[in-house]
Amino acid sequence: MNANDTKLRQLDYVEHMLEAIRLVRSYVKGMSRDAFFADKKTQQAVVLNILIIGEAAAQTAKEYPEWANRHPEVPWRAMRGMRNRLAHGYFDINLELVWDTVQGPLLELRSQLLGVLSEESAAKK
Repeated sequence: MNANDTKLRQLDYVEHMLEAIRLVRSYVKGMSRDAFFADKKTQQAVVLNILIIGEAAAQTAKEYPEWANRHPEVPWRAMRGMRNRLAHGYFDINLELVWDTVQGPLLELRSQLLGVLSEESAAKK
């Protein structure tokens, strides 16, 4: 495996996170907080994609710590923590926290990840 292959793998994780964010946003588009709290199917779809984001972040930080450290604007540890909270506390998921995450931090994360892609693309040139 050469350096370019490694970089592609790191960016694959970023792409997986961006796709999960896109899916979450599509699931809750036009949905009120009350509608979200009443819709188990949407809750489960959102939680699954937040788990995917957290797992991709955890793998990135574990497999490529130096690369992740070069992007401190991305909350790698917090994403892993959210994933762990959801995965290990399944019967006690805080839906208020999930909803709030979807409405704010997830949008910020999207911007941060797009910034990483842009920065990495510029570095290739």
